[in-house]
Amino acid sequence: MKNEKILNVSVDCVVFGYDVATKSLNVLVIKRFLESEKEVLVDDYVLTGYHVYQHETLDDTATRVLKELTGLTNQYKKQFKAFGNPDRLTNEKDLIWIKNEEFNTRTFTIAYYFLLKTDDVDLNKNEHQAKWFPVNNLPELGFDHKKIITEAYEDLKTKCLSEPIIFKLLPDKFTINDVQDLYESILGIKIDNRNFRRKLINKKYIIALDEKQVGVSKKPAQLYIFSKDVYDKMFQKNYLINI
Repeated sequence: MKNEKILNVSVDCVVFGYDVATKSLNVLVIKRFLESEKEVLVDDYVLTGYHVYQHETLDDTATRVLKELTGLTNQYKKQFKAFGNPDRLTNEKDLIWIKNEEFNTRTFTIAYYFLLKTDDVDLNKNEHQAKWFPVNNLPELGFDHKKIITEAYEDLKTKCLSEPIIFKLLPDKFTINDVQDLYESILGIKIDNRNFRRKLINKKYIIALDEKQVGVSKKPAQLYIFSKDVYDKMFQKNYLINI
C-alpha cells in the first residue's frame, strides 16, 4: 500500500546532541541546496522533518524521521509545540524550495525534540549531509527553523531542572564534572563546583561505582551511574538539582 501524505501537516525534529569532549550542546541539521543552470538558488540548512502519513500518529512520524536521519530509535523525545503562522514558509528561498518540492505553503508543523549523544550518530554514512552545530552558533536556517530550535532549547532548559533527562545526553558512566559541564552548557551559567558536587552525590539515584576514569593524564575521577529505577521509586515533583 502506498503511503499517502497529509499535505499540510508535518513533523519537524530538533535533535540535540551533547559532545562530552568539547562540552558543547549541539543541534543536528541537514543541508538544503538547490541550483538552476545559471545560479545557486538555495544553500542553507534546515531541521529534518516530513509530512505525516495518513496511517501514522504524530509520534510515529517523529520516530520515523529520527530513524531516517540517524538510524536510531528509542531515544528520548518530547512534542513541545505546533507552529502554524501563515507566513512561516513565505520568504523567497522557502518559496523557491516549496515550488520545487511541491508541497503546501500553508503547512502546519508539530515540533519534537530528541536527546542523544553525538557519538551515537555516524555522520560519515549520512546521506542527508547532516552536520552538528553548537546550539548558540547555528548556520543560516530555512523556514522558521531558527524559531523552532530556540523554543525547543528554552523548553529543554526548563525540563532539565525538573526531570533527569540530561542523563540521556551523557555516557552511561560519568563523572560529577561531566554532569556539571552539561548543566553549564545547557543553562549557559557557571555553577559553584563544591555546592553542586555535594548536592549531586547526595542524590540516591546517583550511584558511585567501584571504578575511576581511565586514559586521562590527570588524577582519574570517580565514575557514577544514574539509576532510573531508584529515581522512579522516590520521584517527587521537586527539582532534580537546585542550582
